[in-house]
Order: sequence, then structure tokens, then C-alpha cells
Amino acid sequence: MLNTDSLKPIYVQIAEWLEMEILNGNIQSDEKMYSQYQLSDMFNINPATAAKGLNILADENLLYKKRGLGMFVSSHAREAIRSKRINQNIKQLALELVAEAGRLDVDEEQLIEIIRTANLQLRKEKSQ
Repeated sequence: MLNTDSLKPIYVQIAEWLEMEILNGNIQSDEKMYSQYQLSDMFNINPATAAKGLNILADENLLYKKRGLGMFVSSHAREAIRSKRINQNIKQLALELVAEAGRLDVDEEQLIEIIRTANLQLRKEKSQ
């Protein structure tokens, strides 16, 4: 799950993994989040590194603290993560895709058809 060869710091990878857990519905709103010690055991990392990953989400108000109980998922976390990822990831990927299509003289209609085909293929694979 974590890539120790990546240039991306481990604590950032932890934060992104936790975001995926929330997006996938594995951790629900107002549910208790893993502790830094649970994460350190799961990923065989230093608890301080795990805490930094948790703190990224807390700083973004995706997690909130209950004194003496730990951190919990904010009620708006899933939608906030979704919105952030659309703005950061999807729009950037779309810009890169459109630029590459332009370099290859792929017109807009062809590009839309390629995207539709890819979407259908993924849906088919998901249903199997």
C-alpha cells in the first residue's frame, strides 16, 4: 500500500490512503479513525509519521478530535475529499489529456468517444 521508493513522503501517502478509505466508504462520517499506533502497526512505520498523516486530515477539517477518545471523521469529509480530488486530480489529468490529444491531432469528438469507451470498459470490469 505504501511505496517506500516514492518521492512522496510516507505521511502524505498515509493521509491519501485514509482519504481513499473515507471515499470508498470503509470509514464513515462520525466513525472513529485509526489511531497513530494502529497505523504504525498496520504499515510498520514510526507512530510520529502516522500522526503527521492524521494531522494533515485534521488540519483540513476532515477529522476532528474528541479529547481522550481519538480522532473521528467529519460529517463533510467524503464530499470535501471528492471536491478536492476533482479540482486537483481530474482537472489536471483532463488538461494533460487534451494537450496530448492536440499533439496527436485527435479531435474533440474522437477524444470524447475514447473517454466513453474507457468508461464502459471500466464499468464492465467492475461488474465482473
